[in-house]
Amino acid sequence: MKIALLSDIHANRQALDACLQHARAHGASQFALLGDLVGYGGDPVAVVEQAMALAQGGALCVLGNHDAMALAPPATPRNRSELGAQWTHDHLAPEHRAFLQSRPLTARMGMNALLVHASVDAPEQWRYVEDSNAAERSMAAAQAIDPAIRYVFCGHVHAQALYFLTPTAKLMRFAPEPGVPVPVPPHRQWLGIAGSVGQPRDGDARAMYALFDEAARQLTFYRVPYDHLAAAAAIRAAGLPDFYADRLEKGQ
Repeated sequence: MKIALLSDIHANRQALDACLQHARAHGASQFALLGDLVGYGGDPVAVVEQAMALAQGGALCVLGNHDAMALAPPATPRNRSELGAQWTHDHLAPEHRAFLQSRPLTARMGMNALLVHASVDAPEQWRYVEDSNAAERSMAAAQAIDPAIRYVFCGHVHAQALYFLTPTAKLMRFAPEPGVPVPVPPHRQWLGIAGSVGQPRDGDARAMYALFDEAARQLTFYRVPYDHLAAAAAIRAAGLPDFYADRLEKGQ
């Protein structure tokens, strides 16, 4: 089975549609959503409804920090993120909020994989896995849950990366090349960061996701072109801060 790992969609309908189409064309038969369905983008309803449909088909979906903030936004927004959370909350119907509310912080995928938005180490604190030390803490926390877990898949960082433990227990970071399958044998521990579907921040506007081939034990990271100008236009049409649209156009 090939499983598409999609994270940080951020209410970007155009990017999500492009990644789903790309994943299905490359053999994906299942999907895992790694949090932050909403926030920043102009189409939270369309994205949440797509996630609900995928979940009905068996997709796993965990909670992200922007999902949580949209469920309980501050009464008086103090910054752009809080303003966006309030706007998102007001546009979601009760059934959309109920779906987000029911999402777990972590989810087991098969016997040996764990899904989380941020770090397995205190997932409710939304810690970023930005370096080897943070990756090691997340992997150790997964092992504490169950030594059978060999794979941790997460997002939150808006970049793609792969960490693994060598036979001497040294943690290594690997920079994946888009479209090139990486062998991920289960005798090692792995932590894969899928990147962001809807908010890439590396100067490249293309969407990001990863495809896990369970049978072949391979992980392939992808960059997918999509109509990012239409996604930016949706942000402006929604009356959200231009900053979000500008950043989407630049991939920053």
